[in-house]
Amino acid sequence: MNAHTCLKVLALLCALLAPATHAQQYPSRPLRVLVPLAPGGGMDAVTRALAQSFTDSLGQTVVVDNRPGAGSQVALEILSDAAPDGHTLMMLSATTVIYPLLYQSRFDIVRDFAPVSQVTAQGYALVVHPSLPAKSVLELVKHARANPGKLNYSSSGIGSPIHMTTELFQIATGTQMIHIPYKGMGAAYADLVGGRIDLSFATIISSQPHIRSGRLRVLAVSPPKRAPALPDTPTLIEAGVPGVAVVNWYGLVAPKGTPKAVLNRVSAETIKAARTPEFSKRLVADGSEGVGTTPAEFSAHIRAESDQWRRVIKQAGIRGQQ
Repeated sequence: MNAHTCLKVLALLCALLAPATHAQQYPSRPLRVLVPLAPGGGMDAVTRALAQSFTDSLGQTVVVDNRPGAGSQVALEILSDAAPDGHTLMMLSATTVIYPLLYQSRFDIVRDFAPVSQVTAQGYALVVHPSLPAKSVLELVKHARANPGKLNYSSSGIGSPIHMTTELFQIATGTQMIHIPYKGMGAAYADLVGGRIDLSFATIISSQPHIRSGRLRVLAVSPPKRAPALPDTPTLIEAGVPGVAVVNWYGLVAPKGTPKAVLNRVSAETIKAARTPEFSKRLVADGSEGVGTTPAEFSAHIRAESDQWRRVIKQAGIRGQQ
């Protein structure tokens, strides 16, 4: 074997061994997980729980870095500039996918980043004020059709998953309701409980105290299967609205160019964490459930979400807030 052939064989062996080397050496220092929201919310809590699991399994400290602002764009800018070695990750939600469909953004999540794994899934509860003459979804649809433009609904802002879910519901049921966007669901709940807002798709965890007290009536949940936190409440499909199943979610992405071996390692650790009894118990209490997917599965999920919300935006004529 001549020298040239030896070099080619050596290069081939290095290429074959590189993924294994990346996986064995990772992580070599503390990890940082960016969160595009302020501390204290659901995403922050899930990220911190996952960070603890990663610390235990990977043997490195995991720092949660909250960087709110501009529909996740602030955190995405930081992630795009980070070294593609898996030591900087970011937690995102459906909001991060919807934002570029309504506002100018230089980022495409799948094109410009490396999807790692879906972490959680959490549904919404369709709640109405008790004064509304509707004790089922079909009764609500009938009432809304008889009173086009007279019912109103709240959301946590234009382009938020709650807003988009309600628009999808209207498209599917042929109803027309007035959208009242809020900067957050705190003020929205005050008006909903006070009877100034007729209905809303609300997170299951935040709506439960109001449902239990009778201040709000729950008609259905948005996921394709019943929520463990509201086992007696039908899904929208069960309640008579075929084809409408919405699940909000959190998931991890990494900088573009991160080695596949590292992505697979983080994905495997996420899957393991999402299925532990401790993590699952914490999520159920928040109206969520652990998922855990491969990078390829999460990439396909993001594309499907983007396609669905792009259609809703076009059909409903939604415009971003100027």
